[in-house]
Amino acid sequence: MFENKLKTQLKEGKKTIGAWAQLASPFTAEIMSSAGFDWLMLDHEHAPGDILNLISQIQAMKGTDCTPLVRAPWNDFVAIKRILDAGTQGVLIPYVNTREEAEQAVKACKYPLEGIRGVAASPRAVGYGQNTGNYLQRANDQIYIMTAVETPEAIENLDEILGVKGLDGIFIGPMDLASSMGYFGDPSQAEVQAAIQTVEKKVRAAGKVLATTTGTWEQAQKLFERGYQMLMLMADGGALASLATQKVKQFREAYPNG
Repeated sequence: MFENKLKTQLKEGKKTIGAWAQLASPFTAEIMSSAGFDWLMLDHEHAPGDILNLISQIQAMKGTDCTPLVRAPWNDFVAIKRILDAGTQGVLIPYVNTREEAEQAVKACKYPLEGIRGVAASPRAVGYGQNTGNYLQRANDQIYIMTAVETPEAIENLDEILGVKGLDGIFIGPMDLASSMGYFGDPSQAEVQAAIQTVEKKVRAAGKVLATTTGTWEQAQKLFERGYQMLMLMADGGALASLATQKVKQFREAYPNG
């Protein structure tokens, strides 16, 4: 029976951890899912992946308890349809600023009559025609749907966005939010932090899932205490770049002349 383990965990109020998968690599997807993350966010907004890469990444995660999620490139029902047909179990839709846009995002993820997702028995998600685990009957209930708050407009319309039926969670994009508020790439500013706290309060009150990205474990612990249920602890590319830079720096400092 098709069941989204992550969605069940979140409904039970559990805290979960995930990571960005931005290298479009099945190898990093395999490594991180095997490490024990609850979910991976396979990035199609700021990463070079395509549908074939995506399928390879999801296949690499098979056999683990890690749930494959995808950040869509845009609030586009064709892109979202292809992402879901590839077998992902949840979608993060960026730059959703109004109730109408949130409704569009949810409808793109759901089959009729709840939505406009095209129905086909042949894609990978449906077992190539075998309707694996009664996917067609259960997908509307089991697919996890999350939209991003990245602008003051989204915050202004947040009450209406949170009222959209079928929306499971809100992802706060701190870098985009800060930049759209005039503090380019600096979410530490007091005005940005106040805006984030406003979002947190409204999302908690609506009973939706709070999600965001983190820089350190200490920050993650503080956010969990503030009611977040989904936190991204790392990114494959960023983590590799940081480790590589650290190792080279250690060598150059120890042996400056080689």
